[in-house]
Amino acid sequence: MNQFIHQPGKIFLEREGKVIAEITYSETEPGVCTIDHTFVDDSLRGQGIASQLVQLAVDDIRTSGRAVNATCSYAAAWLTRHPLQ
Repeated sequence: MNQFIHQPGKIFLEREGKVIAEITYSETEPGVCTIDHTFVDDSLRGQGIASQLVQLAVDDIRTSGRAVNATCSYAAAWLTRHPLQ
């Protein structure tokens, strides 16, 4: 089980002090947060980590009452495949 670390505008995984997966987002206009970056180290590819990161970010953003947008190509594709309700 992965221990994701949550910080304002960032969710990530660390291993031995090195960030091995992360997603970043910020409020780009009042009431809207934009996911702008997703990274997963090659050692974690194919494990669904990027999808988990986007879901966690979306959950955090929506819990705060804000809308979700994405400029990160992975997150934008994820949002297309998982329409928000």
